[in-house]
Amino acid sequence: MIYIILAIIVILVLWVILSYNRMVMLVQRAKEAWADIDVQLKRRYDLIPNLVNTVKGYAAHEQTAFDNVSKARAAAMGASSLAEKGQAEATLAGALKSVFAIAEAYPDLKANQNFLQLQSDLTDTEDKIQAARRFYNGNVRDLNTAVQIFPGSVIAGMFHISQMEFFQLDDADAAAREPVQVKF
Repeated sequence: MIYIILAIIVILVLWVILSYNRMVMLVQRAKEAWADIDVQLKRRYDLIPNLVNTVKGYAAHEQTAFDNVSKARAAAMGASSLAEKGQAEATLAGALKSVFAIAEAYPDLKANQNFLQLQSDLTDTEDKIQAARRFYNGNVRDLNTAVQIFPGSVIAGMFHISQMEFFQLDDADAAAREPVQVKF
């Protein structure tokens, strides 16, 4: 009889340990996925000043658009919460579209080797951001599911493991859901 009680206690303790470890693994995967997004966003933030300076050389009279991109970039870099980051990224995507619209009016710019390289780099970065965002949201979905369903909800409550936010663009700017078009 004592062996049965000890076996049940051991099984229960092992179940708690395994459940806790699974939750920790899911949290770490989500944090790693966010770090991937952060790397790609930083890369885009680094490309933007070069792009703006290249376009500015051809269209210096379009200062308002360049100022909007600079402000949007600064806001995106300074956003602290996921909701703020999503809203700032949507604004930045819209501002970048205006720069590329300006570039379409300048055939010499579209043929500029530096601009073409920046265009290619930005397209590649946008693709990587989309992939990283999908990866992050998939990991957050897995974590949130594990935290919400029974018996994972019990373990999550015991160890104060909470759900994480999805990385979504602000709903107010549906146009920003489209990738930045950099083709000419």
